[in-house]
Amino acid sequence: MTSFITDENAVEVLLTKAYVNQATLAAVFSDGIQRIALNMATNTPHEPFFAPFFKTLKSTTDEQEDQLQGLLAKFLASPQVNERTDDDKTLALAVRL
Repeated sequence: MTSFITDENAVEVLLTKAYVNQATLAAVFSDGIQRIALNMATNTPHEPFFAPFFKTLKSTTDEQEDQLQGLLAKFLASPQVNERTDDDKTLALAVRL
């Protein structure tokens, strides 16, 4: 069952975990890509999915940043991704340098 952040009970159903260390890599995504972004057996990130994204973000110059959104949209609309989901596909990534 999907719960939306705009639902009245969003705070009650939200699953969170606190970490002592600061995050250097972060990803937020919609349920449309969870089967390719997560190891569903362990409910952990699927490293081979995320590694290329974070590698690119770490090495991107300021001049290249404008191209990243279009490249991500192209990837999410690709046949390889569409073969695995017919749901919405949203992915936001962040790297702290």
